Amino acid sequence: MTPPQLRYAARTHVGRRRRINEDSILPMPDIGVFALADGMGGHEGGDLASQTVIARIAAVPPGLDAGALLRAVRSAILSAHQEIAAEARGRGGMMGTTVVALILTEGHFACLWAGDSRLYLCRAGHVEQLTGDHSLVAEMVRNGQLAPEEADSHPRGNVITRAVGVGDALELDKIRGTILPGDRFLLCSDGLTRYAGSGELTRFLSGRPIENVADDLIDFALERGGEDNVSVIVVEIA
Repeated sequence: MTPPQLRYAARTHVGRRRRINEDSILPMPDIGVFALADGMGGHEGGDLASQTVIARIAAVPPGLDAGALLRAVRSAILSAHQEIAAEARGRGGMMGTTVVALILTEGHFACLWAGDSRLYLCRAGHVEQLTGDHSLVAEMVRNGQLAPEEADSHPRGNVITRAVGVGDALELDKIRGTILPGDRFLLCSDGLTRYAGSGELTRFLSGRPIENVADDLIDFALERGGEDNVSVIVVEIA
């Protein structure tokens, strides 16, 4: 399988308040796979957890057809889940990480995710969030217990309900869709989305050269406070 023609920019930053970057990113343009993981803050080994899932995905071999590639990425994440859980048991603690993985094939995309790291699509100047957060606040919004505009300031906004390495079995959500020339995908950790809403994301993704977008988004988050690690991958379909 040949991946679509694309360009990308990727960057991760420890932020202004953290000593350790628990985010990990993986661009694999040669096979059309991009992934981002955000280790669970406050838990021992969050950086190891995110590095583990990214390392597993990085081992996916080239030359697979679309279906086999999706299955291989899923298998890599599930293997990382078992590896992280075993490491946590050995340490007598808990480790975990979010993951969002984008798979691009000719004419189509697929995404697998767990946690609150997100995938957005910018098409024809309009930005749409494609993933749904696995978080306490997101569930409260979906259940009508919390208004969407209250979510960003909720005191338990960082509590995620699904993570790689946590629990016996990991459920991954999946979406599929078509791609068009000019589409831009954004994978990002919550170190960005706590500061950037749809208006800011539209401004950055629709009006700037691909070479600048990742740096500009990181700088925006840092200027707004940079309380957390922040990571972005921007992929443009040529």
